Amino acid sequence: MRILMVCLGNICRSPLAEGIMRHLSTEQQLDWTIDSAGTGNWHVGDPPDARSVRVAKKYGIDISGLRGRQFRVTDFDAFDRIYVMDLDNYRDVLRKARHEDDRNKVQLLLDHQQPVPDPWYDDALFEPVYQLILGGCKRILDTVTTSK
Repeated sequence: MRILMVCLGNICRSPLAEGIMRHLSTEQQLDWTIDSAGTGNWHVGDPPDARSVRVAKKYGIDISGLRGRQFRVTDFDAFDRIYVMDLDNYRDVLRKARHEDDRNKVQLLLDHQQPVPDPWYDDALFEPVYQLILGGCKRILDTVTTSK
């Protein structure tokens, strides 16, 4: 399984999602490829936000070595599933879709069109965002592993 996590800048939510999903898939001994990207280009090459690094580290996950990159059309070919953090990211990624197969790979990380809030402007959101992403990643893992 090849999974891409996408948010706006690729420094807060999607690196957390990448780190969490890598951690969970490794625990399950799954040979999955996990990556993350942003729809914007502001933070290409930058490390994750220190607050994301801190909350991940609290749970034994090291995302400090990740670097921001921008989503590209070739990601549709490189990944089986693309999980986005909110409806804006969803629309931005779908705009780059070339055909129905690309569009079918894209979905929100959380159920019922619930967005993962962007914690950038509120330090207090990083812990709840971590927990939301963890729940979404566990749901994906459960869905994929039980459908085999």
